[in-house]
Parts: sequence; structure tokens; C-alpha cells
Amino acid sequence: MLVRTLTATAATLLLAAGALPAAAAARPGPPGTDGVWRMDGYGTVLVLGGGVLQEYQTTSVSCLKGDTSPQTGPGTYAAPDGSALTVRTVHDLDHALLAADSSVGHRKLRRLSALPARCTRPAATDPRTAFDIFWHTFEENYPFFARKGVDWHAVRDRYRPLVHKDTTKDELFGILGRTVRPLYDAHVTVRDGNRIFGRVRPGTENPGPELDAKVKKFIVARDLKDVPYRQDFAAGRITYADLPGGAGYLRISGFGGYAGENAPFTAEQAELDRALDTVLTPGRIARLKGLVIDLRINGGGSDRLGIRIARRLTDTPYTAYTKRARNDPADPTRHTRPEPVPVVPADAPRYTGPVAVLTGGSTVSAGETFTQALMDRPGRTVRIGQPTQGVFSDVMVRSLPDGLLFGLPNEEFLTRTGRTFDGTGIPPQLTEPVFTKEEFAKNRDSAFDRAVDLLGR
Repeated sequence: MLVRTLTATAATLLLAAGALPAAAAARPGPPGTDGVWRMDGYGTVLVLGGGVLQEYQTTSVSCLKGDTSPQTGPGTYAAPDGSALTVRTVHDLDHALLAADSSVGHRKLRRLSALPARCTRPAATDPRTAFDIFWHTFEENYPFFARKGVDWHAVRDRYRPLVHKDTTKDELFGILGRTVRPLYDAHVTVRDGNRIFGRVRPGTENPGPELDAKVKKFIVARDLKDVPYRQDFAAGRITYADLPGGAGYLRISGFGGYAGENAPFTAEQAELDRALDTVLTPGRIARLKGLVIDLRINGGGSDRLGIRIARRLTDTPYTAYTKRARNDPADPTRHTRPEPVPVVPADAPRYTGPVAVLTGGSTVSAGETFTQALMDRPGRTVRIGQPTQGVFSDVMVRSLPDGLLFGLPNEEFLTRTGRTFDGTGIPPQLTEPVFTKEEFAKNRDSAFDRAVDLLGR
């Protein structure tokens, strides 16, 4: 998969991998874009031509055919997740950039004279080959082994001997899950049909539909019981309420899933804009004393939607973060050149007053990149609650010859001082319990109450 899909968790990202309908009629791309390209980082080779963009997933020992994206116009292609891909040459005909409308940043492409020979041969389908592809994909792309304290070579030495020619697909699924279990990385998943292996950071919960529904019911009954105005948007994933005392409350449970399954990103964006235009009217902006943004149960999705909200919260351009990917299979300290991701004030009504951001361990992925995008926001912004989950990267979704799928991160999102929060999560400035058993039992929402109190001063 070329980009992160617009779904709630890394596990459900894997559901989007698969075949596309037959490609559109062959048509040329912009001058110079047809041909074979290697992507900096990401272990990917692309072939453009004949009306399609064909992905090949590569390691030092393998090359497997990946997604096929039909061409929709000059230099544009439709990805399986509903996003639009754009390819354009830069500097000369041997360098190009790929962008996805649902993702921030660009991916650099360098022209190859031909498809690598390994990509032209059928891949072996035995279980040990599958294990080797899996291990090498992590070895060459995963940036966080040292940070997680995991000796990946020792992992190979322990588990590879368990795989042999008669290992079943079910047994291989279990072995692969055990190899990555110690990472406790919510962006690391293994899938066999409807079975998905994944682990969140110890002490945190996966922000699935059941938890989201439970928390939303609690918030509506307790925090929003007597509000003068409340409305849901975007298939219920966004809630806004005017609070007594003059503050506003904006709950966002994900950055996608707004417009239905497999909806194009343009439809997702339109639903978000409809919500923001309804909420951030000039009249409401003028009277708001503060805004609580609740991300405590947020399963992620599109980073670009988070940036779109940030654009409605500033009058001054600034950098949200810089983004880089691991870019040397043999050296985990080498990366692509960090690319700044800007926040440009929107050409629409904007709220620039005090903001309190509520976070917790179930703030995941795009929920975290949005939190990071607000750290350097001009104006008064404070984070309240618990550290976020600690996963920021787009997810590389990879397939194995036997049909197993897996996902892993390969990127870092850096602050202006070069810091990342992978593994630990973004810490709050003011610590409060978040949806603990005691909080539920005593009908308390300490983080919400502190935010309202702080904004009311």
C-alpha cells in the first residue's frame, strides 16, 4: 500500500489491501512520467504506463507485485483506499514526486532503466521464503528496534528454525505474531483472513468501536448533559457542543470514515468542511472563550484532515512537524531529507483563541500527528490528560506469497527541535486520569473538568 488508508486502526488498514478493478484504458501520463521508478525509502518500485500505476514491494531478497492503481487523468491514479495519487517530474526526467491527497508530504522517485530482475521472476511460495520476506521487510524499514530494546537478529535466530516446508499458514501466522509481539507497536499488524494480530502499548486500550461508543455515551450523559447546543457530524465521528460558560467542545474520534466505506478522500474532506463551517461561524468564533478538543479516543486516519482542522485554528502560518522515512536498508540512522508540513491559515472563518487538547493512550496515529501539529500553534494551547499511544508513521502494508498481510511503520514525525515521540507518545502538560475504572465508577471526567476550568479563567 502506498499511503495510509482512512480507517480507524492499523489493524483495519490491512482490510484495504487487495485487488482493484480492471485498469482504465491505456493513456499516457505527463511527459516523462511513464517508466520504472524506485522510491526513496519505503522499499518500493513503481511502474507507470499502460493506464496503470503498478507497485512492487521489494527487499534485498524479494520483489512481490503489490497494488495496481488505475489512471484517472494525466499523472493521476486512484489508489485502493479511495485517495488520489499524483506523479510529476521535478528538476529533470529522472526525478519525480508522488503525492497522495489523503497524506501529507511527498515521496521522491528516481528513474530506473528497467524493472529489477527479481521483480520479473515468480516468487517462491514456501513458508520459509515468506518468513524471510517478513523479517527482511522489518530489518530494512522499521526504525525503532533500538528504541524498543528488541534484537531483531536474535528474533530471527529464535523463530526461523521453527519454519519449514510443511509449516501451515495458520502456524506461520502464529510464528510471525510472536516475532513482533515484543514491539508493542500499534502500527505493526499481521493478518490472515479475518484474524488480525496486533498489540498496543502496555497499559493502553485500542480505540475500537466498543470503547468509542462507551466513552461517547458517558460524555454525552455527564459532560454534555445540560449544554445549550450539541450536534454530531461525519457519521458520528465528530461532535460539537456549546458549553455553559462560553467555551466550546469538539470531540473527534477519528480522521476518516466520515463519508462511508471506500469513499474518495474528496468526500471525506467535504464532510469535515461541512462540520467546521457549521461550528466555526463568525458569530460563534466571536463569543467563544475557549475550545476543548477531545482526542482521547481517536483511532487515527488521514494526517491531512488533521492539518485541515489546524488551518482553522490559526491566523499565522507555521510548521506542524517535519516528516522523514528510513532510507538505507543497512543503516537505521539514515533517512530521507525531512520535509516540513506547513499549516497555512484557511480561507474561511478561523478560531485563534485558547485551546485545551485532551489526549490519552487511546489517541492513536493521526490523532497524535494532529496533537503534534498543535504543539507550535500560535496562541495559547495546552495538553491535558495522559500520553498518546506513540505511533505516528504512515503504515506500509505488505503481502506475502501465501496471502498473509502485514503492516509496519517506517517514518518519523519530528518537532522543530528534532524530537520524536514514537513509543512513548506525546506527554500532556497537565496530567489527569483518562477513563479509568475509578473515573467511570465515580462519574468523574477529571481531564474534561480541568480543561473547562482552565479555559474559564
